[in-house]
Amino acid sequence: MSISVIKSLFIWFLYILLLVLLYPPALLIWIISWPFDKRLWLLQWYSNFWASTFTWLTPGWKVKIEGREKIKPGKVYILVSNHQSILDIILLYRLFAHFKWIAKQELFRVPVIGWNMTASRYIPLKRGSKASVMRMAQLSEKTLKDGSSLMIFPEGTRSETAEIKGFKDGAFKIAIKTKTPIIPIVLDGTGNALPKNGFEFSSIELFHIRILDEVQVDGLTDRDVKSLTSKVRHLMIDELKKMRIEDGQSA
Repeated sequence: MSISVIKSLFIWFLYILLLVLLYPPALLIWIISWPFDKRLWLLQWYSNFWASTFTWLTPGWKVKIEGREKIKPGKVYILVSNHQSILDIILLYRLFAHFKWIAKQELFRVPVIGWNMTASRYIPLKRGSKASVMRMAQLSEKTLKDGSSLMIFPEGTRSETAEIKGFKDGAFKIAIKTKTPIIPIVLDGTGNALPKNGFEFSSIELFHIRILDEVQVDGLTDRDVKSLTSKVRHLMIDELKKMRIEDGQSA
């Protein structure tokens, strides 16, 4: 058995162990706080801590975060990130921001993870279902109105090449309709560390997250959805190239 496989088995064991050990406190927090914590802020903070513990304890992993201050406490945003790996979900909790995920419906059925997602009032989305898309839009508008930001992967699924794929426009329609600013988030390193459909972790140790300036949507209408979607995507593509050059990779 190679060193890489042994390391991968250890990381997966650590992940499962933390799920088992840290879920009961999450359940207790939800029971105690839900009557007075309408945004479930405390549960989200604990989820941030829970996921971050995994990255803190994994030997050799380094997470570089830039621009955290651009997410202003108490302000509501639509946060959009590129998607290279399942690790992205864990890493984005390192922002310690208050948000609700818009995530594929299948994740809500996963034991422990799905239970916490449901308790946190994250928003499920069933691919290919118009009814689900409409329901997602309604819940998203309510979530923003109630004072919670949204986090979404506009690519819809993980990239197999670690490059930024085409964006679906749902997040941008919601942003324009609700007049909510968008904050693009660009991350890199996870696609090489754990590729889509992969099990074995590579030796990649640096994960880089960069938060960009907020994109305003005031004055935009439904006719501007496509141009807004394209604008944000190209901002993120350009920033990813810069990050890779700074990190000593080829752009």
